[in-house]
Amino acid sequence: MADLQTHLDESVQYIRRFHTEVPAVGIVLGSGLASLSQHLDLAVAIEGSAIPHYPQATAPGHRGRMLFGKLAGVPVCLIDGRLHRYEGHNFDAIVYPVRLMIASGIRTLIVSNAAGAVNQKYRCGDLVVLDDHINMMWGSPLRGPNDDQMGPRFPDMSRPYDPELSFRATKAAKAEGLRVHRGVYLALSGPTYETPAEYRMVRMLGADVVGMSTIPEVIAARHAGIRVLGLSVVSNVARDDDLEGTSSDHVIATVSSVALAVGRVVTSVLAGERSS
Repeated sequence: MADLQTHLDESVQYIRRFHTEVPAVGIVLGSGLASLSQHLDLAVAIEGSAIPHYPQATAPGHRGRMLFGKLAGVPVCLIDGRLHRYEGHNFDAIVYPVRLMIASGIRTLIVSNAAGAVNQKYRCGDLVVLDDHINMMWGSPLRGPNDDQMGPRFPDMSRPYDPELSFRATKAAKAEGLRVHRGVYLALSGPTYETPAEYRMVRMLGADVVGMSTIPEVIAARHAGIRVLGLSVVSNVARDDDLEGTSSDHVIATVSSVALAVGRVVTSVLAGERSS
């Protein structure tokens, strides 16, 4: 943990050579949601490859950079290109961008992703505001020695997602005319999309949507006492009678079709953050 804190300090020092304003909110952009950055009053974009100790993203649709600026007048940091377990990263690397945003000053985190739906009421392009999650990635970024300055040894996860932020997001999504649900996200390691039996398992376990990310980032944020809003965009729906295959191109195209509306939802949430 001592090395981690040193690495974070060095990363922050590098960033502050280009951007000194402290971000209040961090946002992780999921697959197909990079266009959310179009809502940003951009101050600076920093390639992850230039930041000391910053791990590199390789997944399709994930560029691997940090964007600093303002949304709805709120200073923010956007992660354009998250990291996944299936890329070969360990959990410490996966959550390094989130820990870096926390070290930079954020107190609220918004995580977004593309997810397959097992809830038969959902449709492609629906927005799911997350109430809870199930970790089936067989690991945690908190494994190993704990640094009490970063958070407690056994953090409470009874409310991983902030109710007030979730309420605001749901209200904003309805105002945008999006089909919106409150649901549970389950994460598997990937990189394969789920088999029919796995989809049935996910449904039996009580999840509404399934993906390959997000939960490690939420764990790291909650460990540090950061409020979290989770948003999933439904990229495909697993139906018992007509299971459709999917591809990364299909996922990105489906999510991109509603990304601008989702961006307006995020902007509305941040506007509430500024006035609260």
